[in-house]
Amino acid sequence: MSSATTPAPAAAPDLEVRAVSKRFAAHAAVNELSFSVPRGSFFSILGPSGCGKTTLLRMIAGFIQPDSGAIAIGGRDMAHVPPNRRPVNMVFQHLALFPMMSVGENVAFGLARRGVGRAERTRRAGAMLERVGLAGAAAKRTDELSGGQRQRVAIARSMVLEPTLLLLDEPLGALDLKLREHMKVELKQLQSAFGTTFVYITHDQSEALVLSDRVGVMNQGHFEQLGTPQELYYSPATAFVAGFVGASNRLSGTVRAIDGALLEIDAGDGWQVRARAHTALAVGAPVQAYVRPEAMTLARTPAELPAGHSAHSGQVTDMLFDGASSALLLREARSRRELRIALPQTGAFADLRPGAQVCFGFEPERVVAFAAV
Repeated sequence: MSSATTPAPAAAPDLEVRAVSKRFAAHAAVNELSFSVPRGSFFSILGPSGCGKTTLLRMIAGFIQPDSGAIAIGGRDMAHVPPNRRPVNMVFQHLALFPMMSVGENVAFGLARRGVGRAERTRRAGAMLERVGLAGAAAKRTDELSGGQRQRVAIARSMVLEPTLLLLDEPLGALDLKLREHMKVELKQLQSAFGTTFVYITHDQSEALVLSDRVGVMNQGHFEQLGTPQELYYSPATAFVAGFVGASNRLSGTVRAIDGALLEIDAGDGWQVRARAHTALAVGAPVQAYVRPEAMTLARTPAELPAGHSAHSGQVTDMLFDGASSALLLREARSRRELRIALPQTGAFADLRPGAQVCFGFEPERVVAFAAV
């Protein structure tokens, strides 16, 4: 005799935003935005200044109320839940640590506000400091710590309250470049270790791509695309995403011919570029095409280009040395457009100098075209 088992219901997402809008006078800061964040994931909201990402984060935290729509955290609607009652905590860019308190007192501050006894909050603060790699630092002053250590204190202070969501408002923006790179790795490791859902806002694409399981690219109050870092980088859904996420060469032109899934684009003065179309486009339509610097191949002669690559020529205008990310700038021979091409690390082109003539090419499938706006 067999017995059937009923599958357990799927867990509610830790965050669900349903058709949320917020206006300030005539400006729609957030416009009919909907998305969800699964439990235990790292979700980033990426966009330029003024796109609405901070307004969205403050609505999730409860500091401002949406004009319409709903926000649920852990399956519970937050419509009438004040900020201090929401299962969230927030880390700000400037950290807001209390200089008159010790490190341990900073971490235990929220516990004290909740009425947790001194011995218990000292124990829990010490345990949390150990988890973020600051064991033994409880008695220190915050000004005795490095920037990265203060960042970890701010995270410990938030995580000791065991929030469902940790909201991070550009927390690395005030750090120098080297420390920012180091903290990206630390944040990812801490999120993985805690298993807490992180919602992170940034205008820095590198942070979003490195840290996140999924990213929402925000522009003018809505998401242009929501997906994994790989999807955003290799398969941008809009011209905005193609131009904002990662470095790209933008080529403006018109559709000259259509060959199956590929377009032939007149990119100026008879320069013909083949590209894949993201949406249906007609002959004569104005387009914007994007190709990544690393998708372009340098060669001494057209015969040296890989099979399937279109062949073009140009003149080197500058060399940009940046170690593994070195590139050269060249001016395409016909259109005179300036392009950026990743420089191979083999050293085969180490003798190139401004003024040199080179060939370059790319696979048409790695050039994506959108209707010009």
